[in-house]
Amino acid sequence: MLNIGLLLPRSPYYNSLSFEMSAGFKAGLKHAGNNDIRLITDNIGFGTDKQQVYRAAEKMLMDDDTAIIFAFAGMRTTQLLRPLFMSANRLLIVLDSGASLPQEWPVSPNILYLSLNNALGARLAAKRAAHDGFKEGGMVTNYYDGGYLHTLALTEGFTSNGGAIRFNIATGYLREEYKLDALTEHLDKYPESCLLGLASGDFAQWYYEDTKALLGNKLPASYVAPFMLEENLLSRSVFNGGVTKGVASWSKKIVNPLNNFFMESMKSMGREASLFSLLGWEAATISASVTDAMVQNNFQGNLIGEVIKTASYESPRGIIRFNDEWNTSLSPMYEAEVSVADDGKCALNVTGKINDIDADFSQMVSAELGETISGWFNSYTCC
Repeated sequence: MLNIGLLLPRSPYYNSLSFEMSAGFKAGLKHAGNNDIRLITDNIGFGTDKQQVYRAAEKMLMDDDTAIIFAFAGMRTTQLLRPLFMSANRLLIVLDSGASLPQEWPVSPNILYLSLNNALGARLAAKRAAHDGFKEGGMVTNYYDGGYLHTLALTEGFTSNGGAIRFNIATGYLREEYKLDALTEHLDKYPESCLLGLASGDFAQWYYEDTKALLGNKLPASYVAPFMLEENLLSRSVFNGGVTKGVASWSKKIVNPLNNFFMESMKSMGREASLFSLLGWEAATISASVTDAMVQNNFQGNLIGEVIKTASYESPRGIIRFNDEWNTSLSPMYEAEVSVADDGKCALNVTGKINDIDADFSQMVSAELGETISGWFNSYTCC
């Protein structure tokens, strides 16, 4: 029996995140038909307490003898764990929202990133805005989501494709501080601008609600990052009446047998499929596929990591593979648009599949950050 560790976070905006991720892992193992894996979990809070994360990982390595540890953690926290996993020669696979960019990419043979690629999706959404003919745009985010460097990916995706950022709005953190009033002044000055949106959780709901209330039929087109297109969120969000396009990491509307099976599996466990249960499912898929490699390589993390990177994995969102240079997963992404549901809330329509993302990923990770920096240790969606 092989022990696999799963370090789970807390989140005020996605209260069931840990349960969804754990359920996805268990469902993925069942689908793989692997009975040789035992899942061990621990809680790491919001990921802001570096010592708590370190102690939880160290305990799993020393007391539970885990072969691989999966952790929903931020990149800065992950790098603090690097010496621990190098010393133990075990493998850490980061379940990564993909919302941030590091000042440098210190690639370790003992750390891989299984990513939702939110920053890449933000870049592709902004690139889509430029290709749709918009020459001017303004970024709309908030205190929380604006603390991650997907902001750079979004704006650079627009400017590198001929667009110009004319204004930025960053709202407050609380509902009473979330105010978009400045939009009217900016749009009067730059009436040809589109909106480039970055938000998650409640902030995304407030974006849809407040743009409708503030701008009505004068609402310009919005181009948004993947977390603004999460379908369980959209089903609770008021449709603002405008054109909202973006790029999704995954959708319930993706047509393939495995996606249907994944959604039915989650439903049989009393849960709606989500981005987080998807990550759990994919973690189980990878674990189940390398059980023999773990034993053959005497559980040496650097060697197991190389085995994982040379393979591809079937996922409900498409085929996952790892970029060998950056140790980060890449998979198809999906062009999508928000429409109105029968109850007046938002629904998602998938309009296209983006398979060729390698060039955009390379351009994104090669972008000069200059003085831009994010000092946050917490995982995206966990604050």
